[in-house]
Amino acid sequence: MALTTLDAKTALVVVDLQRGIVALPTAPHPSNEIVERSVTLLDAFRRHGLPVVLVNVAAGAPGRTDQGRHTGDFPAGFADLLPELKQQPSDHLVTKRTWGAFTNTDLAAYLQQQGVTQVVLAGIATSIGVESTARFASELGLNVTLVLDAMTDLNADAHANSITRIFPRLGETGTTQEVLDLLDSTRA
Repeated sequence: MALTTLDAKTALVVVDLQRGIVALPTAPHPSNEIVERSVTLLDAFRRHGLPVVLVNVAAGAPGRTDQGRHTGDFPAGFADLLPELKQQPSDHLVTKRTWGAFTNTDLAAYLQQQGVTQVVLAGIATSIGVESTARFASELGLNVTLVLDAMTDLNADAHANSITRIFPRLGETGTTQEVLDLLDSTRA
């Protein structure tokens, strides 16, 4: 489904644009393009006085997987948000220890307190942090918008699966420009 509208109280949630994640090889889009588009979205949401949530990951969740499990905290500096994001005092920071931004964090309470009914998601990695956050937001009954050209993955096939098979079932998808156009037209 194409992007149709933005609710009056829509929040931007930018997932894991931090030093350790952005340094990893990404596909199909290079991380610098994702950072650039996310900064454009951040500037627009702030200009319109809408809530901005910056998410970082500081550790891996416990438990075994076939691919092994990172235990403990990540190396120093790994979770540092990129300076390009220009974090503001009004931004809400969510530090997670799982894939999704809602589990064991205050994100749901913050959004409810702000009266948010819709989230716009961008970041890295499409099939991990972004998808997990989108799934939980959908389960909470929030309208979900996924900005497809403002996200990328560590694996091109995983990215393609998320955007073609999963995201159309969780919300509406669009581009950075489509979100910007809707922001400007509905908040003029």
